[in-house]
Amino acid sequence: MAHHDTGTASSTTTLRLAQIFRGMMILCWSATLALAADDLVVERDVMIPMRDGVLLATDIYRPVVNGKPVTERRPVLLTRTPYSKDRDRTVVTAEHFARAGYVSVVQDMRGLYKSQGVFSKYSVIEPEDGFDTVEWLAGQAYSNGRVGMWGTSYGAHTQADAAKLDPPALKAMLLNQGGMSNAWDHAVRHGGAFELGRELTWAFRQIPLTTTNPAIRKLFETEKIEDWYSALPFRRGLSPLSVAPEFEDYILSEYTRSDYSDFWRRISLNWSEYYQQTADVAMLHVGGWYDIFLRGTIQNYVELEKLKDSPIEMMIGPWTHSGNSRAYSGDVDFGASAAVTDFDGEFQRRWFDRYLRSVDDVPRRNPIRLFVMGTGDGSQTDAGRIAHGGYWAEAAAWPLQNAQETNFYFHADGTLSEDAPSANESSTTYTYDPAHPVPTIGGNVSARVTDGAFDQRERPDFVGSVPPYLPLSARRDVVVFQTAPLVEDVVVVGPIEVILFATSTAVDTDFTAKLVDVYPPSADFPGGFDMNISDALLRASYRDNRHTRDLIEPGEIYRLVVKPFPTANVFKKGHRIRVDVSSSNFPRFDVNPNTGEPLGQNRRMISADNTIYHSAGNASHIKLHLLPERPAPSDVFK
Repeated sequence: MAHHDTGTASSTTTLRLAQIFRGMMILCWSATLALAADDLVVERDVMIPMRDGVLLATDIYRPVVNGKPVTERRPVLLTRTPYSKDRDRTVVTAEHFARAGYVSVVQDMRGLYKSQGVFSKYSVIEPEDGFDTVEWLAGQAYSNGRVGMWGTSYGAHTQADAAKLDPPALKAMLLNQGGMSNAWDHAVRHGGAFELGRELTWAFRQIPLTTTNPAIRKLFETEKIEDWYSALPFRRGLSPLSVAPEFEDYILSEYTRSDYSDFWRRISLNWSEYYQQTADVAMLHVGGWYDIFLRGTIQNYVELEKLKDSPIEMMIGPWTHSGNSRAYSGDVDFGASAAVTDFDGEFQRRWFDRYLRSVDDVPRRNPIRLFVMGTGDGSQTDAGRIAHGGYWAEAAAWPLQNAQETNFYFHADGTLSEDAPSANESSTTYTYDPAHPVPTIGGNVSARVTDGAFDQRERPDFVGSVPPYLPLSARRDVVVFQTAPLVEDVVVVGPIEVILFATSTAVDTDFTAKLVDVYPPSADFPGGFDMNISDALLRASYRDNRHTRDLIEPGEIYRLVVKPFPTANVFKKGHRIRVDVSSSNFPRFDVNPNTGEPLGQNRRMISADNTIYHSAGNASHIKLHLLPERPAPSDVFK
């Protein structure tokens, strides 16, 4: 296991004593007592010192008994956020924990809101800030020395960062849809491409929220992210990002550093290289089938469960990013049971009770909870969504122990079947024009309205769509392979791989693959419904899991492995399993200009003729994990 210097040479004991001393001194002047409710009191803007002297603004919620803050030492629940400690959703959860008997703590990250310092996304200082905060809290008079961490998205990253330095007081973590395993592999870059939709959208959202300059706020009311997607590649000082240099710096660094280098091995951008040294504490990794961090959620669970002795659990719902309390994703409804409506309160509180208070009235039978999608009747709900349905199940391991890897092969007539092709020569060629990319219609995006499951048809509210808004399958640059209508249900639960044998006329190009559940026509949906299940992209110059870019030879056949995120879906009788192959998915990913120029710095774009082979010797196919029957339903919330 490769370890990297994180600049934390001080001994844990010395650091903790120094922090406690500093904390005792600084509390004399840093905190203000806020209004007290009948059952809690809040100390606002407690300025907790970091090892470099920077002070981070922190609100501390404490239970009240008989009108006074409790003096009994309690476990502490901490979240660290870039979205303001005063955010309504965060405050409600913090208050809930305090009323349940915890000391509940919310902290603004370095350089944001009332915290000192300079903010930089995925800063190498963040792990140290997390460590220092955990240990400072453990030394306070109201703490029993046991600290748990919670938070969604970036609030999960901050948990992972702290855990990588193994603070002694950290005892439990509930990471909701974050904690990516490797930012070069997903969520920032992906298959060699840049996750444009997620990263640029995040910056455009955050800059006006974090600035105190009214002119900058006004700028971002005028400049719309949708208009700037197509202005790539960005150049320093020539976009709205230039008004916020700390944001422009990290965007351009992520966008132009395409090789897997020390930049991507940094502790704040990578967990996979720091698993061994990570704290051995109870963890619940929560993900969504349509969440941007799904790949990392699963990898973190699988790898840490092997290494650690503490209970490691995983839960995956049919959600988009941070959508735990919703029963739908995009235009697809999964039924009322899909929504964990008490996730921000009772659900998390019960989990922490088990591992911080040893309250375990209903032991978990299995460590994995999965939502199996696809058992609905396909009717239209009152909200206009398709009733795809689903239910919760449990599992002992990932992938599921009874899953069978099964290949479905591409054929010249557009069919998809378990029969391998027999023709000696067979291929399909299409032209990929980066100036007219295939628009992103849903998926694991984390970019405004584009997240989730949708009928794969262009529409006016999706970037890149054009009239008359036809199905994506009608495009000349989308190659479709689909089964005949299924004669029985096909249960797919597990990882997905699409193996393409392909050539290009360019020195570099992209290949995309999308798994689709095709509904037959019905009274409610007379045109059927082509529901996206999972998709991914591979830049040919990063084939074979290579970490360094290597351009391809035009006309040479390459074996390319595209890895859509895993899923759990029942393809019902009468439906079709479909795979769409193309070379763009915009604006989720930046477009490949096909020129071979340095990525993120190109000046030109050219079209490429890309060929997919489906012959006996070069049999392109998708590999799915099939179960012999549907997993047994389970009430996983009891």
